Amino acid sequence: MLILKPHIFNEFPEIIFGFSTKYGTDHKPPYYFNLSFSVDDNKEKVLNNRELFFSSIGLSIDSAVFQKQVHGDAITYARTPGNIGESDAMITDKMNVALSISTADCTAVFFYDLKRKIIAAVHSGWRGTQQKITEKTVAKLKSEFGCDPADLFVYLAPSISRVNYEIGPEVAEFFEAEYLDKKGDKFLLDVAAANYDMLINEGIPSSQVQRSELCSFEYNELLHSYRRDGKLSGRALGVIAMKDPV
Repeated sequence: MLILKPHIFNEFPEIIFGFSTKYGTDHKPPYYFNLSFSVDDNKEKVLNNRELFFSSIGLSIDSAVFQKQVHGDAITYARTPGNIGESDAMITDKMNVALSISTADCTAVFFYDLKRKIIAAVHSGWRGTQQKITEKTVAKLKSEFGCDPADLFVYLAPSISRVNYEIGPEVAEFFEAEYLDKKGDKFLLDVAAANYDMLINEGIPSSQVQRSELCSFEYNELLHSYRRDGKLSGRALGVIAMKDPV
């Protein structure tokens, strides 16, 4: 099993993090190591994959929080594990509650507040980015949880890169020119850059933000991509949790 772990959280032994890839104990096509029930994969196999993945990063599947991602801007406070319904961002200050984001091209953003001991996880495709869900999550962390942006450490997980994300003018009109390149009568959109800039503009130091350079579309052997594989694409999970101090 191959699991991605960013260096930004390495200095915090209380943080558990993992981002899955197509490589697991069973990584046969078309879905490979898929962790989502939303594709036409065998449900029992997906559950087994989830249990193996969580176990591999030192968590129980019983600690997981899942949301029904709807490409909106709803932010939910997660008190306990389980399914919390429709939203695209979650925040918790509880130990051993694992916030889980499902992706196959969209940008996933993970937060840790060193001082307040709070974590957050965001799913942001172009719709979520247009609605500024990442910015709204930081604003909520500040206003409702007393977080200082200077104490936040953030990871932007692998997502589709600008050069591979072609959109029409009906989508491009929602974004500033700096995130767009013209390509004939289409445009190329940099969703990750837009989310990164939201973090910086909210006052998070750039030295505390790690942005993955891996493109989900390009790394065919490693990462799931809906834009590349369509209905035959599996889904990755990015998971963040705080564990009880020893």
